[in-house]
Amino acid sequence: MSFIDLARKRISVRGFKPDPVPRSVLEQVLEAGRLAPSAVNYQPYRFIVVEAEKERNRLAAAYPREWFRTAPVIIVVVGDTESAWKRSDGRNYVDVDCAIAVDHMTLAAADLGYGTCWVGAFDPAEARRALGLRDDPWEPLAFLPLGMPDDTGRPKERKQPEELIRYGLAPAE
Repeated sequence: MSFIDLARKRISVRGFKPDPVPRSVLEQVLEAGRLAPSAVNYQPYRFIVVEAEKERNRLAAAYPREWFRTAPVIIVVVGDTESAWKRSDGRNYVDVDCAIAVDHMTLAAADLGYGTCWVGAFDPAEARRALGLRDDPWEPLAFLPLGMPDDTGRPKERKQPEELIRYGLAPAE
């Protein structure tokens, strides 16, 4: 399958079969995240794999959606805000680096026939409690439920290219 076909195939799945994710699949998805590029190659991310039902339920307190509990695996991406590269204006790239890793994992999962949904609308304080993160620099940035899809996902609607793309610089002032 071409990369464009894979990008078209990947959808946000909000319903999963209860089947466990084979370790080989999980390792391939995690490897895709590990191989993701990061600013200055600092790799300021870690992946916390939550598989046990009791732990998934505890994490679900930070994102109390019933469909979220159906995922047999939840990968939590945490970023180290202190070790991430900072641009000359002080902009911290931890969010960008973690986003690239999550994107690699979502595409790897889709390539393997598994579903994901990038979740960012969780309660960060509750997530920190569930993950045991105290006042350290590690910040939960994304939840990535993973499993065999039990739904068809939401339709993938995208803006037209002319709405998103501009060629060349704006006229000089």
